[in-house]
Amino acid sequence: MLNNDEILKLRKAGETAAAARALGMDMVREGVRLYDVAQEVEGFIRSKGCGIAFPCNISINEIAAHYTPCVDDKKVFEIGDVVKIDCGAELDGYVGDTAGTVEVGTKRYRSLIESSKRARDTVAEFIGAGVPICEIGRAVEMSMMQDGFKPIRNLCGHQIKQYNLHAGVSIPSYNDGNTDKLVPGMIVAVEPFATNGDGMVLNGPPGNIVRILRERKLADPKSQEFFEYVKGEFKSFPFCARSCEFPDAEKHVKTLLRHGVLSSYAQLIESKKGIVSQHEHTFYIAGERAEVTTLP
Repeated sequence: MLNNDEILKLRKAGETAAAARALGMDMVREGVRLYDVAQEVEGFIRSKGCGIAFPCNISINEIAAHYTPCVDDKKVFEIGDVVKIDCGAELDGYVGDTAGTVEVGTKRYRSLIESSKRARDTVAEFIGAGVPICEIGRAVEMSMMQDGFKPIRNLCGHQIKQYNLHAGVSIPSYNDGNTDKLVPGMIVAVEPFATNGDGMVLNGPPGNIVRILRERKLADPKSQEFFEYVKGEFKSFPFCARSCEFPDAEKHVKTLLRHGVLSSYAQLIESKKGIVSQHEHTFYIAGERAEVTTLP
């Protein structure tokens, strides 16, 4: 179990992430640049005294996850886009991870968007210590199937530990038969993805998000200096060049990727190009009923 100081840090990270999520979703409208939304979301998180647990993901339509705009990204939101805003704040390694979905200017996909939200909120009604993991997935799947949609089966929620965003336990969006139970002290992110497609994602091109893969001494002093900066600024968390306050960060990221020091995340794209919606909360498993930490 977390001590009182740790719980307070977890709550602050969660509240900050929730407010950042709301800020990002409110900014989404026709003609607005993805870059501007990502910068505002991350700037807000930093202004509250938290670090960025991962780059602000802004994934549109059939892209389920793992896209963040790069420094010179000119992409803007268009009418009819279904936009997922997924962001995270951390305080001394304790993370709030949260996401929501908004549609730009139309209501064509309202039922799809509501489906992922309803599934998440259904889980929130019963998740807690002693709940079998398969029951979470079963509840998500049943909720979405009743709405006429499918969960993304190969995208899961996840356990979170200090300085470890994806730690050990996966939280599926279907009944995977895992009867292991949630235990007191766990932190888990539940993030149902709903789609009108096939219910699977495939790897697409890189989405500008990277993580440290291994330690290696670099011959170029500036690249080595950048690597030391990254370790100090982002610890073990994913990051992107846009989020770095370091000259020529884009160039240095490419260098570190070439040397195998960093690994990139692929965009995750619905296999039949179906539209995808996502909603996510972080839960602290303190007792029979978990605490939602990512409420504003």
